[in-house]
Amino acid sequence: MLPVFIAVGAMAEIALYSTRFSEGPADAAIVLGAAVYTDRPSPVFEERIRHGVNLFRAGRVRRLVMTGGRGPGDRLSEARAARDWSVGQGVPPNAILLEEASSTTQENLTFALPILRRHGAKRVLIVSDPLHMRRAMAIARRLGIEAEPSPTPTSLYVGWKAWGMFLAGEAYYLTRCRVNGNC
Repeated sequence: MLPVFIAVGAMAEIALYSTRFSEGPADAAIVLGAAVYTDRPSPVFEERIRHGVNLFRAGRVRRLVMTGGRGPGDRLSEARAARDWSVGQGVPPNAILLEEASSTTQENLTFALPILRRHGAKRVLIVSDPLHMRRAMAIARRLGIEAEPSPTPTSLYVGWKAWGMFLAGEAYYLTRCRVNGNC
């Protein structure tokens, strides 16, 4: 009974948190990585990148920190594919910082931290899908990153099945993160 209560509680917390939204201003937006198809961002990742680019264009952030390493079979890292997509949308290359070693949300933020420090970025927006924000923000806070959530308003996780699967996965990872003391 207790595991069911914990899972339901985590899902409710994640769903409620997914509605929190900040548009800055901030020194940078950290765009959390997602899948790349050889050398192009997946549709889910593209929506995250699009949101970061929109924040930059609106003057809400001064820099974009693209995160994510290279998966098997990919020609580019997630971060580099995000940079290329953003430059194609008119973002100056010197406004984009890359973190290319990570393969998890924990690593995205851990490896982005020294990049933020090197560039004097103190306040950031975390960009990801709405249901991913609770765990990402918990990790950022544990790392001492001054962050606000800025979930993409165009998440492709729509419909009960896709939304439910993502929510269940996030409940699992948030619970595991807390048990392991990572968030």
